[in-house]
Amino acid sequence: MNTVLSMPQRWTPEQRLFPHQVGFTCPPFDFDAAPSDFLRIAPRSVGVHGWMLHDPDYSHGLDQRKRNFGMLEDFVHCMARNGMTVAGQVGSNWVHASGLGVAGIRQHCAELSDRYEVKFNMAGYAMVEALRALNVEKVALNAAYHWPDWWQGTVGFLKEAGFDVLWAGNFHDQGWFDSQEEVNAKRWIFEGDLAGKSFLYTAEQAPGADAYLINGMCNFRTGPGGLPERPLHLTPKLEGLLGKPVIGHDTALYWALFRDLGISPEGRHGMLLESLDA
Repeated sequence: MNTVLSMPQRWTPEQRLFPHQVGFTCPPFDFDAAPSDFLRIAPRSVGVHGWMLHDPDYSHGLDQRKRNFGMLEDFVHCMARNGMTVAGQVGSNWVHASGLGVAGIRQHCAELSDRYEVKFNMAGYAMVEALRALNVEKVALNAAYHWPDWWQGTVGFLKEAGFDVLWAGNFHDQGWFDSQEEVNAKRWIFEGDLAGKSFLYTAEQAPGADAYLINGMCNFRTGPGGLPERPLHLTPKLEGLLGKPVIGHDTALYWALFRDLGISPEGRHGMLLESLDA
């Protein structure tokens, strides 16, 4: 007699390994630090799972993001079958590359959340929600390593969402590198002192900003032994330097995920994440 194993279509709370289960996805060919960073600041009740999008010919083009946009539904579906509570998409460019606009992205996230009963957040839209939650109106964007069509798309998305972008520019625009090619060669990992220098430069260009933003998932060698760290780890120091909120797409996504879980991170990680304690 053959026995057919049938896995559950829906996981009840007592069947989950962790009370709060979080799924992350990232672009093809990226080792993504988001699952590690999120887990390090989360309570022990949180478990994390990762799912990398797969496109053999992927080369980080905005047109490829648009073409692969449907893979995000595959991701949410997979995470629902694995008993996730919330799911997050890493990468700030997917929202503007989609061509759906701010309202279209909001609707897309809501539809996937309802269809699969897993709250789905995209990093680019999480930034919009985070700024609105902090009552921010005027921003300046430290566009970091993003090449022009990437960060200009982010600026357009923020403006469409109703924010006044006072200034934006990447590391080449700021004068730290002679060309965009030099920036690209760093593969998104930079010396530690560039974090403070680039934010001070951004603040000097837009002293009237309510908050200072950083694009994407930039890494700085600020950890022990020069370990690369993302804006999450640097936010308290940068906010102390500038006296205003500093928000990256990583911290905005984590904020949205913790919000939807109904819990707060452990430790102090800047104004946005600490607002969850209110």
